[in-house]
Amino acid sequence: MLVERVRFMTLTTPQDPAYPKTHTDRSHSLPSGTFSHRTALLTLIGLWLVLFFSALFAPPLLDDADSTHASAARHIALSGDWVTLQVNGVRYLEKAPLPYWLVALCFKLFGFNTFSAHLPQAISVLLLALLGYRWANQAFGASVALYTGFATLTSAGVFLFTRIYIPEVLLSLLLCTALYCFLQTLTTPSETNVTDRKPSIYPYAMWTALALAVLTKGLVALVFFFGTATLYLVLTGDYKKIRALKPVRGTLLFLLIAAPWHILAGLRNTGGMNGHGFFWFYFINEHLLRFLGKRIPMDYNKLPGYLFWSLHLVWLFPWALFTPVALISGYRIWKQRYGSSSPTQVSSILQSIRLTVDSSTVRTTLLLTLYSTLVLAFFSLSTNQEYYTFPAYLPLLILLCAALVRAEQTFSTDHLSRRWITIGHATLTVIGLAVAITLAYGLWSSRNLSFVPDIGDLLAHRGVGDYTLSMSHLFDLTGPSFAALRLPATLAALAFALGPAIAWLLRQQRRHLAATTAIAITSAVFLVAAHIALVRFGPMLSSQDLAEKIQELEDDGNIATDRQVLLYGDQAYGSSIPFYLGEQVLLVDGRSSSMLFGSTFPDAPHIFLSSSDLRNTWGTGRRKLLFVPLEKRDIVDKLLGDHKILIEETSGKALFTDRPLDPSRLHSDLFPGKQSAPREKLISTPKN
Repeated sequence: MLVERVRFMTLTTPQDPAYPKTHTDRSHSLPSGTFSHRTALLTLIGLWLVLFFSALFAPPLLDDADSTHASAARHIALSGDWVTLQVNGVRYLEKAPLPYWLVALCFKLFGFNTFSAHLPQAISVLLLALLGYRWANQAFGASVALYTGFATLTSAGVFLFTRIYIPEVLLSLLLCTALYCFLQTLTTPSETNVTDRKPSIYPYAMWTALALAVLTKGLVALVFFFGTATLYLVLTGDYKKIRALKPVRGTLLFLLIAAPWHILAGLRNTGGMNGHGFFWFYFINEHLLRFLGKRIPMDYNKLPGYLFWSLHLVWLFPWALFTPVALISGYRIWKQRYGSSSPTQVSSILQSIRLTVDSSTVRTTLLLTLYSTLVLAFFSLSTNQEYYTFPAYLPLLILLCAALVRAEQTFSTDHLSRRWITIGHATLTVIGLAVAITLAYGLWSSRNLSFVPDIGDLLAHRGVGDYTLSMSHLFDLTGPSFAALRLPATLAALAFALGPAIAWLLRQQRRHLAATTAIAITSAVFLVAAHIALVRFGPMLSSQDLAEKIQELEDDGNIATDRQVLLYGDQAYGSSIPFYLGEQVLLVDGRSSSMLFGSTFPDAPHIFLSSSDLRNTWGTGRRKLLFVPLEKRDIVDKLLGDHKILIEETSGKALFTDRPLDPSRLHSDLFPGKQSAPREKLISTPKN
């Protein structure tokens, strides 16, 4: 309904009594009571440094997607192969390459670590916030620009989904850049106060950003961009200006950037599953079949509709609490403009839109509404993950912040605006008090318990293997686990107990900038606390400590360097181990998920073992070190029984070996009477 509200607003003219006067003939200088542009930008950069840059150093890379993707980038940096992604020596053809290229460059510059792996994401967040600031300032004014920057940097979803190495934030940045350049290309100089812009640059920047978006996430970028652009051109009648978009030269530029990798990847990766190569797997399996829910392997879920839509209130928290303000504003504008007219009168609506798109405000509102609607609708039909709609976050936040500023400007005179903005504050205050009380109870119940570094040992572990939601582990929190979370829990409790109430009080005093800033600070403190908690969860979510244990045993001479490292189950369970060891590992019953298609190529490495292979070779040949995730402990216990020695255990994950540690037998880790296998490395890449 939010997108309907902003769509309706495009149907009013700047001269219409229903249209907010603040957005017509406005100066781009900041109104009194707000920051200067320089102060605003410095504030946003400072907030980014606190929330995102400082978070680049810890925790270590997490298992699953985080380390899997980092391993693909590591392969690029070490091998120099910028075409075929590989994970654990196996082709990894399901992803577009740009995010991995960027991280590979960071690995070359700063080494193989968390900072390098997450730096491109952090920079993308900053650029996304600055783009939102510029776009909102040009279309709606300085107050909306500042609020947009605050909201982008302090929304829960933006923070949560940049803790792991996934391409969504980069895709968002590139698509929003392409749309911004699209709008700038179609905007005549009289419709903007920007005097130093160079119109000839925008169409080429648009095509470049679009090509990079395709290299980031695939063909879905074309669906979102061209779907939005086509609807916009039809609705506004701007299809007459299509030549300004440089369609011929732009298409050639697009192909020059995007086509080479696709062509090379197709030529270099043939003869996989059932004779299929890159083209079938990437374009058919990973695009069409994924959308239809028939992708091979079937390892993706689809969120229930009610959850898919309602979770956006969480991802855009706390700013989503002002959604009713936007809905009420849209409804009132519709009633004032059309009265009892039916919204189904398509021809009348289309004519009204074409008559009213004569300002940057209306154009931006219409474009962002169409784009966010398309993204949300697309993934409501497709298989999805919670973070797939990330590209819609910035447009929705810009529109929310514009509605909030309108409500602030009519706060004293408009009873309805005042009521709904107050309801938003009241809701935030109630949520804050509930969270603060819950955290206070947890802290009190754990006041006499000692701090335990490995929080994973204190969790309930209710069906961890079946979790599909990003925050599912919150349901595992127990009273003792709060002893390991005292600092972040205290910070979050104080932030939620005081921040929302202070913001509400400031709002009642008509100190709107201070009130909105208080909300941003509250969210920022909470996100700092959340990151501290994530670091405390590190031993549970990452297996770096087990990789370090293996290296420590080698350095101390307790095991020989010709040992074999094995992972039981899918490589995602312990993907941080091969990354931090810097070597290939064997997978037991792990020919699944992202390893499945690549393993069908004739030159795939022989790293896949069955459970019977493990049982038959356990205790023979070179020393074996077996990583077992919590989800597979019972299976391995039945398979190997007592014929295994526990080396290290953390958060239920275990590292076993098949023979005692004995420094005196550094060069013969075999059982008595057996001949030592020749020393060799699985791969010849250097360790981190």
